[in-house]
Parts: sequence; structure tokens; C-alpha cells
Amino acid sequence: MRTSLLSLFLSFCFLVVFAQKENPRKEVIVEGLKRPWSMAFLSEDEVLVGEKEGGLVRINLSTKQKFPISGFPGDLADSVGLKGIGDNAGIFQVLTDPEFRRNKFIYVSYASGNGEGSTTRIIRAILDKDRMEKVQTLFVATPYTPERFHYGGGMVFGADGKLYFTIGERLFKEIDEPALPIAQNIEDRRGKIYRINPDGSIPADNPDFGPKAVPGLYATGIRAAQGIIVEPATKKIWFSEHGTFQGDEINMLRPRANYGWPVKTTGKYRSADYVPPVLDGNVYTPPVWYWLQTVAPTGLSFYTGDEFPSWKNDLIVPGLSWGSLWRFRIEGETVKSVEELFVDDRVRLRRVVQSPGGKLYLLTDEKNGKIIRVKNSRTLAGDGGKKPDQ
Repeated sequence: MRTSLLSLFLSFCFLVVFAQKENPRKEVIVEGLKRPWSMAFLSEDEVLVGEKEGGLVRINLSTKQKFPISGFPGDLADSVGLKGIGDNAGIFQVLTDPEFRRNKFIYVSYASGNGEGSTTRIIRAILDKDRMEKVQTLFVATPYTPERFHYGGGMVFGADGKLYFTIGERLFKEIDEPALPIAQNIEDRRGKIYRINPDGSIPADNPDFGPKAVPGLYATGIRAAQGIIVEPATKKIWFSEHGTFQGDEINMLRPRANYGWPVKTTGKYRSADYVPPVLDGNVYTPPVWYWLQTVAPTGLSFYTGDEFPSWKNDLIVPGLSWGSLWRFRIEGETVKSVEELFVDDRVRLRRVVQSPGGKLYLLTDEKNGKIIRVKNSRTLAGDGGKKPDQ
């Protein structure tokens, strides 16, 4: 009798859990940010935020207090006053070292400017209270050029302890490509993904592109990749890539892979009369997924928290175009299903980040930029009522 009652109780619990539907809603935590691009957690309540029209700030998510970080290099080219191209300058990403509690290292990618124009710079510094000390340049994507497009700047530490980062190809129109396109030229620093040691030296086991290749080169054929993330369960690295008209992609990073730009694309060229060259011997790696519409995917993240049980291990991808947010169910290296979230509540999004405790946050790309927490108000199927947040 006891066994039957226990079985009945467990079956009821299973049905209740199964009937629960994830009901995500947004809660603004902080606002008044200057077009924030990225966020790195120092603790559950303390974050560093990089802004495109401001600087680097420390924010307490509980008290809402903001503290500017001093000591940033003076070559920062922000997007203040730029009309029509304001999305393409400033600080791109801030990242903490895997051993941050011990060494206090932070890494920042940003638009560096001089008299010739601007380019992407990667630096490392020690965060001493609210000041950057001992700033070290790890990489500069020369040449400096007048264009303010496609800087890249996505960064992530791999499970191997190496720093991976993206550099865009910087051109707006394909018709301006040289005979050997920028992203296909192993001697050109632009349009690539790199792998370096945290101190800027080159790992001995990096792929060999030949003696003339840019040091640290890991993959080629990149147009404007911004988001890059490690999948916690498999330790594989995934990255987002901007197409031109349509053709935005989700890719898996592989050593020595060539992702095709501009020879191969899943979208359309901005220059309708552009004819890409035929490069004999090249093998191109197709995307894992691409959209049929323009999404402009940015800083993606794998969800491993407990607040949304049915989202466990899913890839969450924000988009700039139309303010979209996407959830990908992935098995191995295959996208099995895709869901667009908040279709009736769109806002231009730059990044999705998970806190150490598993909370999910969004950064909005607005002049009044916001940090938004995605919370779960679960609805029991059939009763129409909401359960309190858990």
C-alpha cells in the first residue's frame, strides 16, 4: 500500500513538473549606461561593463552604484558624435582572467585610434581597486584605417587556458576588397580568429599557416564575428558571425578552418556587382546554422542555470537587428530546434551573460543602455495562474 501511494505521489510530482511552462520576463536592473557592449562578473553582484560611448565602469547590481575605472589607455576611439556609424567604436569586450581572484588580470578589446584612423587593440591590465595598472598590449590589428566597421573584438578563454579573440575585416563593401581578399590573406591581421597565451606569447601547438602568416593565427575567412563562447559541457568553442544582407551565422571554431568570407557566404553581398575570386586549393567550413533573415548576432552564451530547467545547456543568442533573442537546442554539433524569445518586446541587444550563480542578464544597445535580468514566472498548464519567482 505504501509503495503504491509513493508511486502515485511521484507520478503526480512528475506531471506537475512536466506541465510547467517556462515563462521568461524582463526586469530592468540598471539603466543609464552609454551603449554598453559587454559585462564581466567580479562576483554575483559586482560587474565590469564596457561602453561604446563612455568607458569602463564597475557596477553593483544590488545598490545600482557605478564607479568609473581609471587608467584606461588614451588611444580609445569612442563613438560619441559619430552619425550613422555609432555602433562601431568604443570598448568592445571586457573579460576577467580565469585566475582573476589570484592575479587580478582583466582583458579589454577596444577601438584604438591615431592620426591614420582606428583598429582593434587587445590589452591586459591589473585591476587595482578601480584603476587599471600595468597595461600591456597583446595584439593590434594593424593597419589603422579610416573605416569604422567590423572591428570584431569578441574574446573568450578556452578550456586550455588560451585566449581566443575575433578580428573583423573592417570593410563595408565587398567591391573594396583587394585581389586577394583581406580575410583570406594570412599576412593581413584583419578578418581572422586568434589564439594566444594570456601574456601575449604564441602557443607552440597553434596551427601552422606558414612562415609569412600573422603570429597567433587560428582561423581565417571572418567578416565581422563579435560573440565567442565555450560550451561548458563539451569545451567546444562557438562563435557568431555577421553576414551582409541575411546570411548571419553560428559557427563552431576549428583550428586552421577557413569560414569563407568573402568567397563563400550564406547571404547576399552589399555590392551587387561584386564577383569573388576563385582561390584554388581552399577548403571552406560551412556554418552550423544560418538565418534566412538579418539578425546581426552578437555576444552569445550557453545557459547552465537552474531557473529555466528546460533551457539547460541551450545556446542563447541576442541580435541587434529587430532586437531579437534566440534559444538554440543543440545536440553534438547539430541545431535541433530554435525558439525566438520576447517577440512582442523587442529591444536592440548587444550581449547575453550568465552570472556565477546562474542568473541570466541582457545588455541593451541604447543611449540609455540597460542591464536586464531575465526571470522565470512559471505558469502551470491549464490553470492560467503564475507561480512566484524562484
